[in-house]
Amino acid sequence: MADKHIVVAAHGHCFDGLVSAAMFTHLRNGLDRRSKRYSYRSCGYGPNMRTVPDRWLKGDENAIVDFRFAASERLTWYFDHHITAFASDAQREAALENDRYYYEPTYGSCTKLIVDIGHQRYGAKFDRYNELVDWADKIDSASFASADDAIDRSHPVMQLSAVVEQHGNGSVLSTLVPRILDEPIADVGQSEEVQKLWKPIAEAQQETRSRIGNALERRGDVVLVDLHAKSLRASGKFVAYALAPACVYSVALIRMRQHFKVSIGYNPWCGQARRHDVAALCQRHGGGGHPVVGAFSVPLDQLATARRLASEVVDELNS
Repeated sequence: MADKHIVVAAHGHCFDGLVSAAMFTHLRNGLDRRSKRYSYRSCGYGPNMRTVPDRWLKGDENAIVDFRFAASERLTWYFDHHITAFASDAQREAALENDRYYYEPTYGSCTKLIVDIGHQRYGAKFDRYNELVDWADKIDSASFASADDAIDRSHPVMQLSAVVEQHGNGSVLSTLVPRILDEPIADVGQSEEVQKLWKPIAEAQQETRSRIGNALERRGDVVLVDLHAKSLRASGKFVAYALAPACVYSVALIRMRQHFKVSIGYNPWCGQARRHDVAALCQRHGGGGHPVVGAFSVPLDQLATARRLASEVVDELNS
């Protein structure tokens, strides 16, 4: 009998997406003894991917984890926690009639949702992955003591997270999922293969911090960071909050490889209450995320539009 082919489409360039794919794999492996073959696809929120293409869902079973819902008859499993997961309330209500589709936006990570559902509904055991799950939940929910703590990359798991953010395409997911299922997560972070990818990112961190510091513009409760000129060689997530700790929100215009990204976030360490739903704001522009953080994309040939929209978002957040 041929191996059962299972396709897992996960949020790419995201540590929670990687670990969600791994925890789903562990869950699915335990449901029957049939030999299985997995294919992993990396999903992104760029302008060319509003949802997972139907042509990707060509396995005997197909799963989407930590990414937008796809209304496909081929979809077998679905797990997500983004408030913008569904195109409409009607789509969400219809989808959740399927007993293998699971959605709960109150979760800090999709990883934790899969683990809880796997344990409660299917009796799966995840004890050996407690550290891995805790890291995924901490990183995706930004449950750090301070902004400086959030940008600290001294721990090998934080280095691995940075590598995934920079290099998290489908081939990297396919390589890392089996490893984090079989090896301690810190050992994976310290491995030669990961460290080879980490070292240039580490070298680029100071450049990223300097670029953000030079571009940072305070407008009321918001800091605007315009980084459209060239791509970042290392992620700048949370750096604005470390440099401007009193700001309530940040808006960053970032040049990606194939599009501009307007990234919006609430500073959880500012000491002030959040007044806006960031996910809803991003969804109006075709993006998505959570109430506290999100993003939307603009094609690379529309810089003027990207800058205008970023400025308009700043104005709205100050209202």
